[in-house]
Amino acid sequence: MKKLIVFDLDGTLAESKSSLDSEMSGLLHDLLAIVKVAVISGGDWPQFEKQFVSNLPHDERLLNLFLLPTSGTKFYRYDSAGWKKIYSEDFTPEEREKILSSLKKAIGVAGFKIEKVWGEQIEDRGSQVTFSALGQQAPLEEKDKWDPDVSKRREIKSILEKFIPEFSVRTGGSTSIDITKPGIDKAYGIRKLRDILGISINEMIYIGDALYVGGNDHAAETVGVDCISVSDPGDTKRVVQTIIACLGVTNQAA
Repeated sequence: MKKLIVFDLDGTLAESKSSLDSEMSGLLHDLLAIVKVAVISGGDWPQFEKQFVSNLPHDERLLNLFLLPTSGTKFYRYDSAGWKKIYSEDFTPEEREKILSSLKKAIGVAGFKIEKVWGEQIEDRGSQVTFSALGQQAPLEEKDKWDPDVSKRREIKSILEKFIPEFSVRTGGSTSIDITKPGIDKAYGIRKLRDILGISINEMIYIGDALYVGGNDHAAETVGVDCISVSDPGDTKRVVQTIIACLGVTNQAA
């Protein structure tokens, strides 16, 4: 029996940088009544609050919810006082400077022409640096058109890895690349969930839209957790409905 369902956020529970819709919110609320739930995504805590937390019912079921921003480099859990940060694997100033300068150099070497940018392209999230090709506030329809086959981001990633081989570099979202400390990724986050919650990896399911090699969900697969690949939030809803039905029957039998 599974005791923890772990989700990616962008492209899985919601469209990139978009709020959780009411149907998904309701499904997750139902899921939290019967099993623990975690979300691991590249966005930082403020993005989690705006996009995800603020769109969930605020009740005691949040005690079953665990949030890991910036690809698992941070961990938050809920108690009677609200959301509490458990850890944050931040860069040193020297690491941050090397990553930022190397990222700018890699972007220049790749040479992709970008006609328009919405907001900042490079965001320092403390424990993760994220490059968003069209900017942090780019419209979803523009992001979907820029790199649908991930080829542009894979090229930038390949160049960047030569400059900073001591860090982890992954594609994420629909136009982004995430950089973290080595070995600190979604696999690291899953192991932290195991250690903190006392739930074994074979008692978990991971659900994400980027489980392909090089995608920001692939690390979850490498740790041995059972994974379900989804294409979009609509696909995720169908998976969640199935899990609720299966776990509900299992709980009644128990």
